Amino acid sequence: MAADNHPVDLARRLSHVRWLAGGTGSGKSTLAQVLAERYDVLIYDGDRAERDYVSRCTAQKQPYLWALLQAPPAQTWNDRSAQEIFESMPSLHGETFGFVVDDLLAMPTEHPVLVDDFRTLPREVAPLLTWPEQAAFLLPTPQFRERALRARFADVPRARMNWGDSDHGRALARRLARDELWDAEVRREAVELHLPVVTIDGSRAASDLADDLAARFRLGHAGPPTVQRACNDLDSSGR
Repeated sequence: MAADNHPVDLARRLSHVRWLAGGTGSGKSTLAQVLAERYDVLIYDGDRAERDYVSRCTAQKQPYLWALLQAPPAQTWNDRSAQEIFESMPSLHGETFGFVVDDLLAMPTEHPVLVDDFRTLPREVAPLLTWPEQAAFLLPTPQFRERALRARFADVPRARMNWGDSDHGRALARRLARDELWDAEVRREAVELHLPVVTIDGSRAASDLADDLAARFRLGHAGPPTVQRACNDLDSSGR
């Protein structure tokens, strides 16, 4: 569906969307929840939505995603360098953004939609913006990310779900190195396109960052808590 629309038309149809992207472990989901509790917005959760991409991808149109789905976690994270893992990321090759846009076009438009998705690159979203600060790219410092991911993957079942029965310490090191490469790409594109980059180092409270983002995103006055997950509002076909 997204490919059938001119970028100017897509920008008009998605003018109610705000894009919260950037690096993993930067607190995007936390900030999205804070904004959803303050404002009448829906959240498009990229991690949850990704589960549906599996049934929609093909080896012809999304070869990198298709290959990733066929490979066991241990092979993905332990048998390749961080550079190789980075270069094989489906999102680096634009394979997932069309799914996101199609999902957004299928959603209600009565309320602002906040996209919480690290896979979004500045070059993809730039043509769809009606003002530059409709998107913000959060990039954590290496120290902030390492603390966040070590805490996240201290949960052994979660680590095993991501990395199988491989060496989790080695997989985490590769993950951190890959994420630094991803951040560098996001920063390079955002600077080139004059889009906002917010450095996350833990020095500011989530509430202060949320205030900053609300102003950038031109969100309205705070209302009653209405945390809503956009995935629940997609139609029954999963789109």
